[in-house]
Amino acid sequence: MTEYHCDYLFTGSHLFTAQGGEEQIILNAAIAVKDQTIVWLGKQTSIPEDYKNPSKAVYELDSGWITPGLIDCHSHLVYGGNRSNEFRKRLEGESYEAIAHQGGGILSTVKATREASEGSLLLSAARRLETLLNEGVTTVEIKSGYGLNLETEMKMLSVARQLGKNFPVDVRTTLLAAHALPPEYKDNSDVYIDHICDVILPAVNDANLADAVDGFCENIGFTAKQIEKVFKKAKSLNLPLKLHAEQLSNQNGAALAASYQALSADHLEYLDEAGVKAMAKSNTVAVLLPGAFYFLQETKLPPIDLLRKYKVPMAIATDCNPGSSPCNSLLLMLNMACTQFKLTTEEALMAVTKHSAQALGLQDTHGQLKVGMQADFVHWSIDEPEDLAYYFGDNPCRLVIKKGQPLI
Repeated sequence: MTEYHCDYLFTGSHLFTAQGGEEQIILNAAIAVKDQTIVWLGKQTSIPEDYKNPSKAVYELDSGWITPGLIDCHSHLVYGGNRSNEFRKRLEGESYEAIAHQGGGILSTVKATREASEGSLLLSAARRLETLLNEGVTTVEIKSGYGLNLETEMKMLSVARQLGKNFPVDVRTTLLAAHALPPEYKDNSDVYIDHICDVILPAVNDANLADAVDGFCENIGFTAKQIEKVFKKAKSLNLPLKLHAEQLSNQNGAALAASYQALSADHLEYLDEAGVKAMAKSNTVAVLLPGAFYFLQETKLPPIDLLRKYKVPMAIATDCNPGSSPCNSLLLMLNMACTQFKLTTEEALMAVTKHSAQALGLQDTHGQLKVGMQADFVHWSIDEPEDLAYYFGDNPCRLVIKKGQPLI
């Protein structure tokens, strides 16, 4: 009986591995896959005899490049309604904060999401997800946060879990109940935080619906003291932490997140050096969201030079949401991270692969082309890796391999 050492062999392409160092680029390369895992990669001229005859197929690729599957590590894909009317108001001069204080913003989406059926939420989110998948995204994080009550938060997270079952994508779910103050708790933010800790968090955890817990630490969100209470409860349930921090003002949220060893702090336009140092010490990933920066017409840039100085890993994501980043293209975010935030093309590529995996706690299995990693990778019709950040409005994705399975 023939013993096969791999299921698939991919040849004829160059590799951007996202490993860094000397192994970052492998020209004229090949990858062998078995049981959803990369078992060998290297120069095509050096393929071991054991891997030359796979059990299923050899894919002879027509040049181009292979990268790890892209990872969108911050999204709000599941929501009801539409907020294009607020876009019009902002163009007429109203601020994001002013619209929120008028009952718009997040709360308008909360109303629409509460009223939406699970089926309608699944259908609309699926359309958004399909756009990401067509651009080579193989892992996505999906937050709740537009329910702000137990029933709707669980409904959103259930939809996110269902997306992971219906599509060839790894979905990580994040509970974001501390996103905004619901109308029924008006002027009672401490009571709502107690409700999150005493009711929502335990129920969501018991139902195994969340892989992490997030919050919005901001002058129109929750104070650092309130977020810390949520963090303590999440920690007691062994749930990893993330945080929307320093987007509109400096509330010292990133330092708080770092003190609890959060996976990431996200947005960070108003992050100061003390916060950067804290993140460096805890190895907390800085998730940058150029779509929101662009759409809100923000002018204060995240402190990229400080993040580089203290070697804080940087990820980028779509932040797909109806209010501040109605964008379903991670490829576009690559370009915007370079043009707006001045990331190098290599930094941007690492930001949607290795570092975005770390932002989800998946660094041991996702985000790199490396022996032992899950076989998620993409073949692109490009001349150089930086072409993925250079072009915008173009999709050079030619073949996606998810858990070792080519998606034709």
